[in-house]
Amino acid sequence: MESTILQAIILGILGGLTRALVGLVKYFEKNKQNQKVRFWYLTFSLLVAALVGGVAGVLSGNDWRLAIIAGYAGTDFLESIYKIKKKQGLEI
Repeated sequence: MESTILQAIILGILGGLTRALVGLVKYFEKNKQNQKVRFWYLTFSLLVAALVGGVAGVLSGNDWRLAIIAGYAGTDFLESIYKIKKKQGLEI
C-alpha cells in the first residue's frame, strides 16, 4: 500500500512538473527580454502537486491517470488563485 501512495505522489509531481514547464515556456515566449524564474514558486508548485496528486490517486482507487491530471490541474488552480489575489492587491 505504501508504494502505491508513493507512486501516486510521484505521478502528481510529474503532472505538476508538466504544468510548470508549460508555464515556463509561455513565460519565456512572452517575455523574451526579462527572463527571471522564481524557483521557490516552482518548488512550492511541485510540492502541492505531490500532495494533490497523491490524495487524488489514493481516492481514485490508485488510478495513475487521475493522479497525473490532479497534479497538473491542482497547481493550475492554485496559480489562478494567486494571480487573482495579486491582481486585487491582496496580500498572499
